[in-house]
Amino acid sequence: MAQQLLMPKATAVWLVDNTSLSFDQIADFCTLHPLEVKAIADGESAQGIKGLDPILTGQLSRDEIEKGEKDTNHRLKLAPPKVRVPEAKRKGPRYTPVSKRQDRPNAILWLVRNHPELKDAQISRLVGTTKNTIEQIRERTHWNSANLQPMDPVTLGLCSQIDLDLEVEKAARDLPQQPNAEEERLLSAAQTQSYGQDRSEDEELDAAAVFAKLTAMRREESEDEEE
Repeated sequence: MAQQLLMPKATAVWLVDNTSLSFDQIADFCTLHPLEVKAIADGESAQGIKGLDPILTGQLSRDEIEKGEKDTNHRLKLAPPKVRVPEAKRKGPRYTPVSKRQDRPNAILWLVRNHPELKDAQISRLVGTTKNTIEQIRERTHWNSANLQPMDPVTLGLCSQIDLDLEVEKAARDLPQQPNAEEERLLSAAQTQSYGQDRSEDEELDAAAVFAKLTAMRREESEDEEE
């Protein structure tokens, strides 16, 4: 991992105020533009920033500054760190203590039964096993299949509940979404309009039928009176 300068602008302020280095040298060391360093020197920029001494932070030596002051073509170099932080290890199968390795098949059986959506790689990360062992337990070809009992890996101390929840959530996201049951929805505007029109036509037909019956009844009454 490449070493980086801490607080480059504050370091530039200190170098401008306390050294005779050129703007180009300071800009190159602090990863700034020379015009920005010139603005700092003129008081137009970084007025509220307090200078940071790179010598005290161990990022620049006094000898390196003197070399730069004597030779304008010299480019300042970061001092090697006094403490080196080891790089993070690559993620791999979880390490399982020897005392708990005998419980891994039971934990795998529990995961296979209760969370069939988990992939072999996820189970391997949780309990620190191999895909071959997982496949044997799935197919019941493990040498100790008859004596295996499903046991929660969190209870066994093989993984944390947070890790298990994260893997289950991740596996659930990868599953294809099932179509939901049809929900009742409001009728569209066109359907409501057509429904209203159909209803008005039915009402007109009903009214005509009523008037026809009334007319027939009147005729019958008039004929009875004539007789």
